[in-house]
Amino acid sequence: MTASQTDQSVEQATARRALIVVDVQQDFVEGGSLGVAGGRDVAARISEHLAGHAADYATVVASRDWHDPHSDNGGHFAAPGEEPDYVATWPQHCVSDGPGSDYAPELVLDLVSHHVRKGQGAPAYSAFEGVDEDGRPLAELLTSYGVTDVDVVGIATDYCVLQTVLDARRRDLGVRLLDGLHAGVAPASSETAVATMRESGVEVVAP
Repeated sequence: MTASQTDQSVEQATARRALIVVDVQQDFVEGGSLGVAGGRDVAARISEHLAGHAADYATVVASRDWHDPHSDNGGHFAAPGEEPDYVATWPQHCVSDGPGSDYAPELVLDLVSHHVRKGQGAPAYSAFEGVDEDGRPLAELLTSYGVTDVDVVGIATDYCVLQTVLDARRRDLGVRLLDGLHAGVAPASSETAVATMRESGVEVVAP
């Protein structure tokens, strides 16, 4: 057995890994109110990854923005008649009673174990700000599975993926960003986001 094979065997024996799929929703892929280029392709690639690797994970969690209708969601949506600044204020998106909050159809959900909703009446970027179907915060859910490490994929690299990754690192989780399974708003900010993730101790690996 080579040294790398030994290291891999040790990791498999000690780590319990989860997959976090961040905000692969209609409003964040092409044609949505905040659609990013390559979003639908990423959704399909995540589905392919799940088909081949779901058994590698203690659990698979998918997050969604789930904003309240008829509300500015704590100032997250730009006020009527005002232009969003795309920093603190945004166009309406992922409203819970509209189609934009649905998962992108290219994301196959059969192998997703849990669903987390975030941003209900408030700004939210990290999946760790969300709760599952039983009202459990994501961190508590992962702890219940004994998770020590997470793989993160989804949309958008430079916003919700970045904040999810940084929150995971703050909780001392080992984090891998799966290359090619995330899409960002803009190339420059996405490149900066990935650099920030690396600086926090994240591995960027091929799926």
